[in-house]
Amino acid sequence: MASLDEDRRFGRAIRWPGVLAAALGPGWDVIEEGHPGRTTVHDDPIEGAHRNGLTVLPAIVESHRPVDIAVLMLGTNDHKQRFSLTGFDIARGARRLVEALQASGHVRRILWVCPPPPLERGVLAEMFQGAEARGATVAGHMRAMAAECGTDFLDAGAVAAVDPLDGVHLNEAAHAALGAAIAAKIAKMLPATT
Repeated sequence: MASLDEDRRFGRAIRWPGVLAAALGPGWDVIEEGHPGRTTVHDDPIEGAHRNGLTVLPAIVESHRPVDIAVLMLGTNDHKQRFSLTGFDIARGARRLVEALQASGHVRRILWVCPPPPLERGVLAEMFQGAEARGATVAGHMRAMAAECGTDFLDAGAVAAVDPLDGVHLNEAAHAALGAAIAAKIAKMLPATT
C-alpha cells in the first residue's frame, strides 16, 4: 500500500481463499467473506462500525448455512493503536467470534487462523504503532484458546509474513503460501476415507 487512499486488492485467484479453492479442487465451494479493515469485536470510530466482525458474523453464517468448515482469520486490524489492546485482548476478541460460530449451530468445524504478526512499516506505521510488541504474544494466546474451545488452529505467521512494504497486508507469495497451508490443514481435518 503506497498511500492511505489506496484500496486495490489482488484478484480472487491470487488471494488466499482463491488459492485454497484451487488446492481443494472440485466439490468444494469456498466462500470468501473478507473485508478490509474488519476488526474482531470493535466498532472502528474512524473507519466505521460496519467493520465489527461480531456484528456481521451472524448474517454471514445464516446466509451460507450449513457451513462444513469455517476458516476464521481476524485480529490484524485490532492491532491498530486507536484500540489500545493487548495481545491477550486481541486473541479474546477472536475467541468471541469462534464462540459465536459454535453457538450458531450452523458450522460443523472451525479452523481458527492467527494472522501473521504486523510490522510497523511504511504508510501504516503510525496507525499500527506498538503493533509489533502486541503481535508477539497473539499466536500463543490464540493457540491456547483454540485448544480450550476445541477448534483446529493454524498460526499463519509460521508459513507467511506480512509485506514489509506496509507491514500489514500479504503480498502475492504470502497469499499463495497461506492458501496452500490452509488447504493442507483442512485435508488433515477431514475424516479418512477407505
